[in-house]
Amino acid sequence: MQVSDYHFRDKIVFLAFFVSFCACLQVFQDQFIYWQDSLLEEFWRLWTGHWVHVGWIHYFLNMLAFICLPFIFPRVSVWNFIGILLCLPLLISLSFYFFLTDVEAYAGLSGVLHGAYAAVACVHLLYKKERGFATLVLFLIFAKLVWENTMGSASTAELIGSPVLVEAHLLGVIWGIVIANIYILANYWLDR
Repeated sequence: MQVSDYHFRDKIVFLAFFVSFCACLQVFQDQFIYWQDSLLEEFWRLWTGHWVHVGWIHYFLNMLAFICLPFIFPRVSVWNFIGILLCLPLLISLSFYFFLTDVEAYAGLSGVLHGAYAAVACVHLLYKKERGFATLVLFLIFAKLVWENTMGSASTAELIGSPVLVEAHLLGVIWGIVIANIYILANYWLDR
């Protein structure tokens, strides 16, 4: 078995687990959504609020975007994804709690997805063969953020049946870039 086949299998197993896990959480959505008033007693909501969705259409759209990520950026390991799925929800939720105090409730992976795509694209800027594609992905992310913050996201809100919290997307990208830089610097210092 080749190494690339091994990583491919790991990614498939990981994706199947995560998609199934999120579907299970979705069934008990009220127990896992981000509720600002409940965070001190139910701290798991800092993470799980990003793993549940406002409805099944919202869930399927986010899972589709998540499933694409490891295949359009094949250098990313399962451990990188696990790190992203543990760090970004916490950082975004804490940003809501301390800086966007008017956010009382939140559900959805889209902030984490924006951050994950930004983080992975930033790291891939280091690889000459992937630099062009990574630049394109970052450009599209920034264009989407500008569009959402100037024109709004009414069509997406209509599709998923809930308002879109574009601040989550922006926070995800900011924290994704921070995580990417920490990852790059850590690898630089470890390789010395």
